[in-house]
Amino acid sequence: MPQDANRVELTEAAQELVRTLVGRHGAVMFHQSGGCCDGSSPMCYPRGEFRVGAADVLLGYVGDRIPFWMSADQFEYWRHTHLTIDVVAGRGSGFSLEAPEGLRFLTRSRLLTDAELEALEAHPPPTGADPLP
Repeated sequence: MPQDANRVELTEAAQELVRTLVGRHGAVMFHQSGGCCDGSSPMCYPRGEFRVGAADVLLGYVGDRIPFWMSADQFEYWRHTHLTIDVVAGRGSGFSLEAPEGLRFLTRSRLLTDAELEALEAHPPPTGADPLP
């Protein structure tokens, strides 16, 4: 797969916030919420405190090998997009680690190019049922 073909990345501001959160909480992970009370927000949890199931898809790793997951149902809607995780002022969900910081993670998206989509579809992402790379 080409080095530049990926499904998710962090902006510099998001990377900075993640470094702060890792310094306070240790290893973290992301899960893109599928709605309900959190809308469709990228949620940051201490790694291991959110149980990933067989119906979750690993979109990739961001920052320093931080796993970024999404539910399989939501992935079917978003599989043709590249996600950029940014941070903005404001209080998001009380469940995500950044909530007390007065900041919240926000997902921005763009359509994958044909070449990116072809490269990514050639290597389907693992699910929570698969052994991780």
